[in-house]
Amino acid sequence: MHSLDTGIMPTQSYDTPAGARREKALMIVLMVAMVGVIGLLSALGWYAWRQSIGAEEARLGALAERLGQRAETVLTDARTLLEMLNNSTVARCSDKHIRTMQEEAIARPYVRAVGSWRAAERQCGVGFIQGNALKPPKASKIYPNGVVAWWPGPDTALGNVELFIMRLGEHDLAIDTRLVLDQRLSGEQRAGLWVDGLLLANSPPDAVLPEPTTLSRGLNIAPESNTIVARFSLDTIFPMDVVAVQSSGHFFSRYAKTLAAAGVLGLLLMGLWFLFVKHLSKRHLSLTAELRSAIDHDGIDAVYQPIVDLNTGRCVGAEILARWERSDGEMIRPDLFVAIAEQQGIIGGITHNVFRRAIGDLGKLLRKQSDLRINLNLSPLDLEDNAIADLLETELRKARLPAATFKLEITERGLIDSEEARALISALRQRGHQIAIDDFGTGYSSLSYLESFELDTLKLDKAFVDAIETRAVTSSVIPHVIEMARSLELDMVAEGIESEHQAQWLREQGVQMGQGYLYSKPLSAADFKAYLKTSG
Repeated sequence: MHSLDTGIMPTQSYDTPAGARREKALMIVLMVAMVGVIGLLSALGWYAWRQSIGAEEARLGALAERLGQRAETVLTDARTLLEMLNNSTVARCSDKHIRTMQEEAIARPYVRAVGSWRAAERQCGVGFIQGNALKPPKASKIYPNGVVAWWPGPDTALGNVELFIMRLGEHDLAIDTRLVLDQRLSGEQRAGLWVDGLLLANSPPDAVLPEPTTLSRGLNIAPESNTIVARFSLDTIFPMDVVAVQSSGHFFSRYAKTLAAAGVLGLLLMGLWFLFVKHLSKRHLSLTAELRSAIDHDGIDAVYQPIVDLNTGRCVGAEILARWERSDGEMIRPDLFVAIAEQQGIIGGITHNVFRRAIGDLGKLLRKQSDLRINLNLSPLDLEDNAIADLLETELRKARLPAATFKLEITERGLIDSEEARALISALRQRGHQIAIDDFGTGYSSLSYLESFELDTLKLDKAFVDAIETRAVTSSVIPHVIEMARSLELDMVAEGIESEHQAQWLREQGVQMGQGYLYSKPLSAADFKAYLKTSG
C-alpha cells in the first residue's frame, strides 16, 4: 500500500548524529512556531484594525448622515417657503405681506432676511437686510426649477458673516450657513458641507478642510497631518458631500482598549500556540526516539493482506504491511510512523524488520508452498543503493528460500529517477524476484516510461477501483490502464476491492488478481495461515 511503503537498508546507513538530528528538529520546530505566531498575530492585528476602522466609519458615517440630513432639511424648507410666498395672493409689500414674511423668518433661526422683488429691484424685505444692501452681481447656480443660488462669499457678506442666498420668482432668502450644519460636534471634529460641488458651510466656521474631490469615499488616514479624514456622499434632493476631520490621536485613544485587548489575546494565543507546537515536537521527537528503539529491537510487527485469484477466489499470496505498537499500547498509524522513518532516513530498518518477521512467520509455509508469493514494499530510497540486492539474498539464503518467493513492490515515485533504479530493478529480476509497480495511476508513469523498466505486475490503485462504473473522471481511464498492462504483458492486481460488483467488473476486464476488504482485512500470521486453508 502506498502509505506503508518500506525499504530494507540498514538503519545506520541513513542515520545522522544525534546532536545534528536534534538541532535540525529544533530548528524546524522553531521555524514552524515563528511562522505560526507571525501568521496568528498578523491575522488578529488585521481583524482588530478592521474592526476599529469599521466602527469609526460607522461613527463618522452616522455623523455625516446627521449633518447631511440637517442641511437637506434647511434647504428643502427654504425652497418650500419661497414657493409659498410666491403662491400667496396677498399684495406685495402690504402690511399683511410684510407681517407674513416676518412670521416665517422668525420661525426659522437660520433665516437672516426675506425680500420681495419686482424685476431687478428689491421692493421690500424683513430681517437684517433692507433694500438693495445685498445684491450679488452673479449667481453661483441657476437650477432648471427656477431657483437661483448665491454661495457664501465676499459678495454675500453681512458684516463678518457670509450668507447663502436663494431666490425663486419674486422672493429671496438669506441663510446663515453657520446654522445649516448641526453644531453638536465634539471638540476634536471639524466638518464641511459641499452642495453641488461648492462649499456651503464649515463647522467651525474657520475650519480648513480638503476638497471632497481630493479624497476617496470612506475613511482616509493621513499620517503626515496626524488626522483621519472621512468623506461621505449623499444624493437625495441635492448632491452633497460631507467631509469630517479628526485627530488620529483621538482615534487611537478611542480604540486603545480594543487594540490592547487584541494584543493580550494575541499574546495568549501565541503562548498556546507555542505550547501546542512544543507538545507536537516533543511527541514527534519522542516518537522518533521510540521508533529507532523499536527498529533496533525488532519491535516493528507485520500483518498480511491476502491477494486472491479473481476467477477462482483462491489465495495466491499476501502483501506485508508494517504495524507499530508503542510500549504504552498505543497503535501508531502507519502513515505517521512511515513518514517519520522516511524523514529520519531509517525506513530501511522498518523494512528489514518486517522482512525478517515475515520469514520467521511464514518461512516454513513458503518452503512447502513454492507457488505462494509474498509482496514486500520497497522505498524509493532503497533503489538508490545496490546493497539491497545483497541484503535480500543474504536473508533468503539463511531461510533456505528462493528469491521468487518474495515479489518486490515499488511505487511510481521509485521509477522517476534514473539509470540507477533501472539497473537495480534489472539486477533484482535476474536474481529471481518479480517486480510490481504499486499504486499505479497516482504518480507520473506513462506507457512509454513503463516500457523502459523490467516489470512483471501492475497494481491498480484503489482510486481506480472505487471509480468503477461511476461517472468519476478516473472511471473512464481504468480501461485504458488495463489495456496498457496487457500491451506490456503485465499481470494485474486490483487494490481496495470492497464489493462483488467491483470484482465482477474487473474479472470481465481480464484483471487476474485482487486484494481488499471484500476478501479479507490485513491478518496476523496465524490468521493468514488459517485463511489460506479455507480460501481453496
